[in-house]
Order: sequence, then structure tokens, then C-alpha cells
Amino acid sequence: MTLIRLDRALAEEIKGLKEEGRTKDPERIITEYIGPEDKWGPRYKLAGEEGNFIRMNSNSYLSLSNNREVMAAADKATRDFGVGPGAVRFIDGTFGHHIGLEKRIADFTAKPAAKIFNSAYTSNCGLALTIGSKNTHWIGDQLNHNSIIRAMRIAGVPRENKGIYKHNDLNDLKRCLDQVADGIERVIVIYDGIFSMRGDNAPIDKINAVIAPYREKFRDGVITVVDDSHGIGAYGQTGRGTPEHCNASPDIIVGTFGKGFGVNGGFIAASEQLVEAVRQKADTYIYTNPLSVADCAAAVKALDICDSPVGIELLKGLKERTLRFRGGLDILGKESIPGPHPVVPLLVRDTAKTRDLVLALFTKGILVVGLTFPVVPKGDELLRFQINAAHTDADIDYVLEALREVL
Repeated sequence: MTLIRLDRALAEEIKGLKEEGRTKDPERIITEYIGPEDKWGPRYKLAGEEGNFIRMNSNSYLSLSNNREVMAAADKATRDFGVGPGAVRFIDGTFGHHIGLEKRIADFTAKPAAKIFNSAYTSNCGLALTIGSKNTHWIGDQLNHNSIIRAMRIAGVPRENKGIYKHNDLNDLKRCLDQVADGIERVIVIYDGIFSMRGDNAPIDKINAVIAPYREKFRDGVITVVDDSHGIGAYGQTGRGTPEHCNASPDIIVGTFGKGFGVNGGFIAASEQLVEAVRQKADTYIYTNPLSVADCAAAVKALDICDSPVGIELLKGLKERTLRFRGGLDILGKESIPGPHPVVPLLVRDTAKTRDLVLALFTKGILVVGLTFPVVPKGDELLRFQINAAHTDADIDYVLEALREVL
């Protein structure tokens, strides 16, 4: 048997994606990491390209992925227990490192318990499979991450049991709550903490206030869920994310170790009973091997660093570099979306110009993401810059000068 006919059909599908402007460029391959030197932060080499590149498109906001203590923790765990767990969690694939990380992230998020996953994506899917039912109504922000949207589909949420409110529009959220049908037993309000394409945050305190009068209306209540993958570790006074920034907590926190903490994996933090239900019901937890002990040990060390004076200094430096970059955009007279998060968008509002700017910056050794139609609506095209703690003043000034030249 061959794949000739299937390949032909798939080629037509990809052709259609290309015509719609939705195909991805070939993936660049990083071949070397070059550590900070003199006044400059880290640089990277790419296969087939000359020169070194600064990454302005990395989610590793605290720059802990190359931290020596984090790498040493991963190395020791690997030498003690090997590179893989050898089984799923319920078939003796649970190591002390898994339990240690779950206790550590529960403590960090101020929740009674937590369960770790291979990613925040599988965490969202596992949560939806756990708490969804035919009598559950879901309400989400219109700019929610793909993993939340996909989680609802995997959980089989019907159209009539779903409401979408305009981005951060509290009046529209109230409208969605008012439209929940009779017979619904529980309502889930789910949203991103930081909206990764824009760098703005959900107003958790205000969302909680809107929801408060509805909590007793439904048998199981109104449950709030935040996916704070881009917030935790990099946002708030001590890196505890959007809940800390808003001084308000949702009922359930989904997050990742793969961004602010620079490692790998995701988690759900909530009540002990909900976490036990996840262990019993979440297919994306039950039927796949867990994180390696190296990932767990590295994540615990990253959490420890974030929770230390060193972490506070990293956060301070990250905020200073972010302000420096935002100030530079202001001097250039360029439009952005305000906020203190290290995701800093530069609004271009034109697809062709956005693509040209990405290429022009690439020729100057700068890696940045361009978001164009139809990924974003026409008129909302932008460059997304992501500031990291390892960026220096010289790095920020270099990128701003490059922007001045190419603009």
C-alpha cells in the first residue's frame, strides 16, 4: 500500500492553506547557543545562516533555560533515575520528583493541590475532560488560546452550551451569563491570564465581581479558570502571574513551566478534590508518559530561583528592559498596546508591511514574530517582541536602532 492518493489530497489541503495565508514558513534550526559576552546578552546560530541572532521571540522570560543551577538539577536527576519514566503515572511511572513538583507549584500558586502534565495544552484538554458534562455551560474570551478552544471541542461541548464574550468586555460577559439556559448545573468561565499576541491581561478582579451574583444560581456554581501560561513566573511583584497582578485569584489555575520558568511541562492547580478528579478522569494525564525526572527537578529549581532574591532581581531587570523598549517605541512614534508584560506588540496594521519588517529585522540578526491576516483580523497586524531577563540595555538599544532604520 502507498500514500500516493492521500499525499495528493493533503497537498491540495496545504495549497488551500497557503492561498488563505495560513501556512507556516520552513522552521529555522538553532545550531548553537552563545552565552552573554561583554555588554551583550545571549546570541544564537542558525543552520544555513551567517552571523549571530538575538531572540526577541522567546517565551523564556526569566532566561532560566540556560541557568547553570537549573541545568545541574536536571543533570543530577537524570543520573539518579535515568532519562525516562518507563510507564504512565498509574503504572508505577510516578517518581518522587513528580510529587515534589506538584507540591511546589501548588504552594507557589497558593492552591491546595496540583497535577502536572506534559504541557499546558494537554492540561487544558485534561481539565475540560474532567469537569465538562452535558449540563455544563462554557463561557470564554474571544481571544482565548487555541488550547482552550480545542479543549472544548475535545470535551464535546455543543454550540448551545457555549458563550463567547468580546475581549475583556465585562458587560458582554454578563450578557453570556444571563443567556445560560435552564437546566444547566455548572458554568465554567475560562480565559487567558495574558493574551499572548497582545501582552494585555484579563482583569481577574473585575471578572470575579461580575460573576459573584451568579455563583448560587447553578447547582455546582460558576467556576473560574485562568490559563496563565504567559503570566506565571514573569508577571506580578513576585512572579506569581496575573492573579498576583490583579490581586484576585480564579478557582482553577492552568499554567506552564515552559515559559517564565524556562523548562517544560504544564499543570493544573486547584482544590484537592478537583485534582483527584483530574487524576481519575483526564485522558491526557492517564494515558501518556509523564515528564521526565530531569524536567521536574529543573522546574523545581526554577521555582526556587523565582522565589528567591535572585528571582526578584531577574523580575526587576525584566521590567526595566521592558520599560526601556516600550519607551523606545514611544520615541519612534510607534503604536503599541500598553501594559507592563514583556510581550510588547508593535502595531503595523498591514500584512505586507509586517512581513517586510520581519525579513528586514532578520537581515540585521533579530528574530521576531509577525502576526498577519488571517491569524489576526485585517488592520490588527503586528510584530510581537518578547523581552527576556538576559537581554541587556545594549541589546534593547540595538533592536530599537534597527527598528528606526527599517521603519
